[in-house]
Amino acid sequence: MKTIVRNIFTGIMLLGTVVLVNGQFLAASDTSESSVRKYQGIINSNKDLVEFIEQLLLQKGLPKHLRNLALIESHFDKNITSGAGAVGVWQLMTAHANQYGLAEHQRTDVYKSTKTAVISLANLYKKYNNWVTVVAAYNCGEGNIAKAMQTAGSSQYHEFYKYLPAETINHVKKYLNACYATGELQSVLNNYNSARINKVFFENGNRKVVNETLSETDINAGFNLSVIADELDVDVDKILAWNPGITEELQKKGESTFYLPTDLMPDFLLRKHKILSRSIKESGGAGTGRQP
Repeated sequence: MKTIVRNIFTGIMLLGTVVLVNGQFLAASDTSESSVRKYQGIINSNKDLVEFIEQLLLQKGLPKHLRNLALIESHFDKNITSGAGAVGVWQLMTAHANQYGLAEHQRTDVYKSTKTAVISLANLYKKYNNWVTVVAAYNCGEGNIAKAMQTAGSSQYHEFYKYLPAETINHVKKYLNACYATGELQSVLNNYNSARINKVFFENGNRKVVNETLSETDINAGFNLSVIADELDVDVDKILAWNPGITEELQKKGESTFYLPTDLMPDFLLRKHKILSRSIKESGGAGTGRQP
């Protein structure tokens, strides 16, 4: 099973077994049929637990693909203990568990350990703003991430990853493997690139570039991107830049993760019902998510 994905907006390329971002090595991803079958088989064998984890993730506003972290950490085995002493479905170390008020013996409690992991992942995302770095930090700790960033002089994973422990680099690879198997790899990569979008503006004649933090939600094909742009008073080209490949994804899957700058997202959520109604009306009864 081989896949080639090219995105002209972000420069993401998944070519066979290598993921590149703007020409930089991100991670090797095993796209073999045996790997896909292995991960899918483990998920299918633990459907009840997987559904439970996904529900807690959704309640916290986190993407379902984070269930794949438990998949690669433990294969959903609550009784597993690593050589380093990490325990349970989420392979929590004692110090990590205690940080969130979870007692050492509670690490095998699926409900309590999952709640702890979800809160931890949400906090990491607030700090790093992309799931690739979150997965790396979950494995090796925020201290190692900070050191790697400082050494590389960059906060972008594809530039600082080489300064991380080999185990962590391999962990990220496994995560991308799992997301490929569950059909969510492109979403993870889109999220990674969206966090790297820069906003250019001019001040006193001087060109300045600032990082633009994006928030995410979900939309379906009923939404028309032109209507969203009009309601938020932004150019539709900006909507497309924040959401590379979204038109194709909406047409193909009927739904997509949707990214907006953090300051615009509350406005969109407040108007979401109105925007959808207007989209359907202007599309003659069926929204297409298309741009003009």
